[in-house]
Amino acid sequence: MTDPKALMFRFGVVCGGSSLTAAQPYNNIVRVGIENMAAVFGGAQSIFTAAYDEAYQIPTEFSAETALRTQQMVAYESGISKTVDPLGGSYYVEYLTEQMDTEITKVIAEIEDYGGAEKAIEDGYLQSRIAQRALERKLQTDAGERVVVGQNHFRREDEDANDFGEVFKLDAKIAGQTVERFNKVRAERDSGKAAAALQKLSKAAAGDTENLIPHMIDCCHAYVSIGEMVGALKDHWGEFQEPVGL
Repeated sequence: MTDPKALMFRFGVVCGGSSLTAAQPYNNIVRVGIENMAAVFGGAQSIFTAAYDEAYQIPTEFSAETALRTQQMVAYESGISKTVDPLGGSYYVEYLTEQMDTEITKVIAEIEDYGGAEKAIEDGYLQSRIAQRALERKLQTDAGERVVVGQNHFRREDEDANDFGEVFKLDAKIAGQTVERFNKVRAERDSGKAAAALQKLSKAAAGDTENLIPHMIDCCHAYVSIGEMVGALKDHWGEFQEPVGL
């Protein structure tokens, strides 16, 4: 019988690409291909395909293109997009779906019994549960109970642990160009309009009774920076410090 915790992990892998590893990174191309196809089988309407090197660096042009080609091969070569439900009628898929539904319902009830999602986040309860699960996976991986190909199983004795293949190289000029463009926008924007929009956002945040999104949109139209908007909100709400612990 499938372990529900393992089932939930596989669901997370398909949605977020969380199985990527820094060890033998080219193996991640195969992992991402399987995850991409699994997402299609599950009926996903939008899929993000991770690059094989995202576990340890900013993706290179080559890895980003490989991720795109992975999606395109699943979409145009595999044939699974020719039917709405490729796994329709599968007993095992229905069985796993029922298990997931049961376990998800238990988690939702657990959070509601705790006092709701907001209280669980503020108290660090959700973060603690996530950290506990991450620790369980780490211990299982270290003990070899959870197989990660190329990391804790099937490694070569002469393998260089620091060989990550192609390495992303940042062009130092880009950072300077970005700062230059930012300063140019701030210098050329209508400072009065920007200040007025920021003041309205600040006032709305202080009242804490209305939707801030329209005010944020006005700020964007006035070229107020994200940092300036966040600063205005911090003045009234402070800054959340995530309480993490096991």
